[in-house]
Amino acid sequence: MINKLKITFLFGIFIMLFGANMMNAQLKQGDLVDGIAAVIGDEIVLESDINEQMNYAKQQGASNIDKCEFLENLLNNKLLVYAAKRDTLIDNRSAAIKEQANAKYQQLLSQFPDEKTMLTAYKFRNGYEMKNAIEKIDTDQYYGQAKIQRITDKADVTPNEVTDFYNLYKSQLPEIKDEVSLSQIMMYPKLTDAHKDELINKLKKIKKDIEGGETFESQARIFSEDKGTASNGGLMKNISKGQMVKPFEAAALNLQEGEISEPVESEFGYHLIQLVKKSGKIYEARHILLMATPTDEEIKTAKAKLDSIRGLILNGKMTFKDATFRFSDDKRTKFNAGVIPGADGSNKIERETVPGTISYELAGLNKGDITNAFDDMDERERKVVKIVKVEDVIPAHQIKLETDYDRVKQMALNKKRNEMIEKFVNSKLPTTFISIDGRYDSCNFKANWKRDSIKK
Repeated sequence: MINKLKITFLFGIFIMLFGANMMNAQLKQGDLVDGIAAVIGDEIVLESDINEQMNYAKQQGASNIDKCEFLENLLNNKLLVYAAKRDTLIDNRSAAIKEQANAKYQQLLSQFPDEKTMLTAYKFRNGYEMKNAIEKIDTDQYYGQAKIQRITDKADVTPNEVTDFYNLYKSQLPEIKDEVSLSQIMMYPKLTDAHKDELINKLKKIKKDIEGGETFESQARIFSEDKGTASNGGLMKNISKGQMVKPFEAAALNLQEGEISEPVESEFGYHLIQLVKKSGKIYEARHILLMATPTDEEIKTAKAKLDSIRGLILNGKMTFKDATFRFSDDKRTKFNAGVIPGADGSNKIERETVPGTISYELAGLNKGDITNAFDDMDERERKVVKIVKVEDVIPAHQIKLETDYDRVKQMALNKKRNEMIEKFVNSKLPTTFISIDGRYDSCNFKANWKRDSIKK
């Protein structure tokens, strides 16, 4: 029961992106290279899929690995995917997923000196095989999650149900490790006018070279700092209106096909944009990005500003919440008093999971203390400066309804969602073609998979 309570959904996907190919590199004489373990409708579970999940679980410290249990998880996932593809209320995103897979492939490629080195590292024979693997995983994740959302969309729990859940399982609930509640004010260091002019002039020079005969694609490969598109000549396909940041989109959609913009400033830096084509609400564009990477002096200036804001807060001239709203550049926390969300969506973070840079700055601080300004990186690896406030310190403790109501409520809600998914799966078994390989005849599945299975 404890393990189930830790799972967000009963049939969570553990697939590792390139596990199957790495597995094949470690085969011993007599091992099965790969094979079909089961078929659900027209969805297939491979032996390598099961092995990937088992290996992932072992790497995460799981013990008592039961291959039958992992197979049943995959059977459940594949049935959900099969049902989702036939659900007319779930968008068919096959084309978009294929494009996404190609983009991921290019992004991975940008991290290697050449394609051969990347394919060797991931144990793929060619690019086509690797793109197919990425597309397969993204397809299963999209359709499986979309169906789960449809099934559990109206799931909710009442206060009485939360209390009943707690009373039933309180002896099995895990102990909470040391936690902290943190708030932050984050700022992007401002570039000096001279630095901005340097980037703009460089882009103008690149544009002039393109007009003089260089191709946009070649210049993007040489100069663009967008790792996801540079190796593909800066090309971005199937962009929906509203998908890109406003300055980029406004500039792109004001161009004629083939036309190149003047340098455009966005939160990411400075762009040259070429509109490739436009059709309705979808367009394609190329861009060359020079990131707004601050200098040491610009970072120093930003830290000084944050330290002065910290002084105003400590002197009672401004609250941390007000300062966050006025000065923070972090859109996720700016309107939430700067509160940094935990992994479960609450305002509590396990102390041991606090990122190293922040953890170092918090050393020796107590509830209510605020760090000095320090530099860090955001989720897109852009340089930022921060101050962080310790809102609360929560020692390790056994979960209690009085102090952990929101956490218990989420567990109760997850249990209800699990039950709804299980009920849906069981309702589909009699009307879905299922074939499970005879190697799994001895498995004692929770659902009636074998009753409905056509043995191979």
